[in-house]
Parts: sequence; C-alpha cells; structure tokens
Amino acid sequence: MKKDLFLITIAALLIVLVSSCGSTCKMANKNKLTSNSWELSTINGSTPDLNQFRTGMPFLLFGSKGKLTGSTGCNNMAGNYKLKKACLELEPGAITRMACQGNGETLFLDALKQVKMMKSDGDKLILLDGTKEIMTLVPKK
Repeated sequence: MKKDLFLITIAALLIVLVSSCGSTCKMANKNKLTSNSWELSTINGSTPDLNQFRTGMPFLLFGSKGKLTGSTGCNNMAGNYKLKKACLELEPGAITRMACQGNGETLFLDALKQVKMMKSDGDKLILLDGTKEIMTLVPKK
C-alpha cells in the first residue's frame, strides 16, 4: 500500500514537472517578431539614457530566416537568433569596432545574452530571462 502511494506521488510530481517545463515557452508569433525593426524602450526595468548611445537608441531587426541585425547604439551588429515557441536565443555575432563613450553598448550586449524568452503586449516586444523582464522593445519610428 505504501509502495503504491509512493509511486502515485512520484508519477504526479513527474507530470507537474514535465507540464511546467513545456509551458514556459508558449507559442510566439514569429510574424510579429519579424514585422518591425525593434527599438529599445526599457532595459533592466529602466528607461535607457540616450546620452549613453553614440548613434541613437539600440535596435534589432529579426529576419525571417533566423538572421539578426541591428545597432548597439554605437556599433552595427549582424548575427542569428533561434525561436522555438516563445524561447528565444540571441547571438549578436559580428559587431563593428568603433570606440563608444559610456557604458550603453555594454549594458545592451550583456542584456541580449540574458534573453531566453519573448512575449508581446500590444505593440511592445518583451524579452525575458524566465519571468524576469530584461528589455522592452517598440517598433522603430
């Protein structure tokens, strides 16, 4: 009897574990991701200081075949991304090497490395590390 209860408990825990892992990456709309050039709106919960970015606010452009291009606010970048459901992996790849004032570029690139998921909210694209919001992007004007 105790063995049966133990096995039932283990089975229930496995079901909960498997279902929670599968639900972390709900289906994302790839068309939404690739439909705009996305400009940085918030990073680590704060509005970025435009003075930290030499050439303007950083932005990302997601191509339909996994290509990622954009600007760090100082240098141009060209890399790749992988999207599986809402799980998102960003690989900035090649970056030009102009000297940059301030730490805006470093903050932006460090934040990109933390991104594991995405979700959209209206016209915003929210990039997350699990449940923690890393950055919010809006369509570039």
